Amino acid sequence: MPEGPEIRRAADQVETALLNQPLRQVTFGLSRLKVYEKVLKGSRITAVETRGKAMLTRFDNALTLYTHNQLYGRWYTGPADLQPTTRRQLRVALISDRSAALLYSASTIELLDEQQLREHPFLSRLGPDILHPDSDRDRLLQRLNLPTFRNRQLGQLLTDQSFIAGLGNYLRCEILFDSGLHPSRRARDCSADQLKQLADALFRLPRQSYRTGGITNDLATAHHLLADGASFEQARFYLFRREGLPCYRCGHPIKKRIQSGQACYLCTHCQPSNEA
Repeated sequence: MPEGPEIRRAADQVETALLNQPLRQVTFGLSRLKVYEKVLKGSRITAVETRGKAMLTRFDNALTLYTHNQLYGRWYTGPADLQPTTRRQLRVALISDRSAALLYSASTIELLDEQQLREHPFLSRLGPDILHPDSDRDRLLQRLNLPTFRNRQLGQLLTDQSFIAGLGNYLRCEILFDSGLHPSRRARDCSADQLKQLADALFRLPRQSYRTGGITNDLATAHHLLADGASFEQARFYLFRREGLPCYRCGHPIKKRIQSGQACYLCTHCQPSNEA
């Protein structure tokens, strides 16, 4: 599933394609949304916001398109006559005279007014967006120390969208590795220095992933691997999806365990479970 950095990059693309341009065509692939096609035709997009893995496309008529890609949704942007080669199903088409933004395969799509946004059952439960400017290291450290969160295992906590919105499985694994913390550890078990390292990784790695299109590995290591012929997928991660391969830091094999129903990757040498 796309995580916060991927959704923010998609939002950037939609903004670049359509911001402040009158929409000459709006099409919805879901019958329950067809009524909004005429309502949105001629309107302009004023902003494209993200809240974790959700995207909010705001129109100048006070409506907001709420979309969540889930596992299979994908935005395509390009010229107004854009026709992607894909077997996915078209869900949303926003087209101006110059450009188009097309959403395929997503199933979570709603048109909301301001009150509905404030009261939305999913959006209202989200924690701070991991990429929002207000989500600085100090704020992240404060949340780690809140009674609501400090007693929970980090491997579960980091993917809880009420803690921080936008973290998913690959960021969870990479952040814990970068912090040297085992997924079973809790914030209350960590020293002040360890919590500062975790808050730093929470702040830094999602932003690095956003800037680089998905690289959470040490950048020098990733660039060296790419120069030696590794694929992007082989070079981008410290340990995610690298089960059995050597850790880039210590050489021990990467392990995989299941936590919260997902594969969690770790280096048991760099992330000891019995560390005080």
